[in-house]
Amino acid sequence: MTEISDLIGRLKAAGVPLDESIEEAMVSVDPGCFTDHHLEPFLRDSPVPFLVTEGGAAKTISAPHMVVTLLHHLEVREGQHVLLLGSKGGYLAALLDRMLGPDGAVTIIEPHDEVLLHTTERLEMHDSIGLLRVLPPEALEGWDGLNRRVDRVLVTGAVRMLPPEIEAMVEEGGFVLGPFGGPVHQRLLKREKQGDEWFDTDLGGVVFGPMDLNESERSPLDPHSLADHLEDIRGLMSEVIDIEDEALDRLEGLITSLRELPPDLPPLDEDSTEDEILEHPVMELLLMEMEWLGPMWPLFGEYLPIELANPGSPDDEEPGMAGGHEDLVP
Repeated sequence: MTEISDLIGRLKAAGVPLDESIEEAMVSVDPGCFTDHHLEPFLRDSPVPFLVTEGGAAKTISAPHMVVTLLHHLEVREGQHVLLLGSKGGYLAALLDRMLGPDGAVTIIEPHDEVLLHTTERLEMHDSIGLLRVLPPEALEGWDGLNRRVDRVLVTGAVRMLPPEIEAMVEEGGFVLGPFGGPVHQRLLKREKQGDEWFDTDLGGVVFGPMDLNESERSPLDPHSLADHLEDIRGLMSEVIDIEDEALDRLEGLITSLRELPPDLPPLDEDSTEDEILEHPVMELLLMEMEWLGPMWPLFGEYLPIELANPGSPDDEEPGMAGGHEDLVP
């Protein structure tokens, strides 16, 4: 595991918080056991795919600096129970298993069938120390049968909010860590439970893929997906530049119109003809608004490209993590 040790050294040099328990876990768990893809991107501090679904969505293991950042802010102690929403192919769970020790437990809730199968098969080959299990979301309905309350919840994909039933599982003094926001940009929040209240600590801006993998498999002209993206971009633009009220009102109207389109529109793919694309209801709606939308479209483009941070890359000349945590597709 020399390459992992070298990676850890670069992360430390870049100022990424990395304590002894995280380092020991990373050295003892081979990420190659959880993906059949080449590990070169991971060793250069970038995400690496572990699965491409039948719907064409790529699921990845997060870049090492983000894995370390999540584990650092999770503040786990031996013997705790961690609920992991989204499996990351099993790699994160294997690291947590090492950190929690023989009295610890990791429960993964994975909503996507293909990812659940992949994760289950890979973790069956992992020599676990404590309790380690992979379950579908339906298992939450019988949570009393799982015997233990939850000390930590780690969310591995973008969500706007957590279901109340998951929040109710967290012990007093426990917390939820995850990326909260829309599809374009989220905030990494640590939500601590004190009595009946939650207290949020904002740990910076992040860009994660959606918790719901079905969102990644939608057509580019899916009206609800496009509306979510435009709504997210509108919020970002309003924070940093002056936009005329009339333009914001028109954009709000477009978002509302997109949400009002029927959910069973014909899907488009790479085989769709030009006529099929131009006659698609979403495209027709966009073309009707092009008089005011056209001049704004380049501004939208400024907020869509995300430059990945990879402080652990051997090519980084100036180590550092300025600008928060970025992890385009976790």
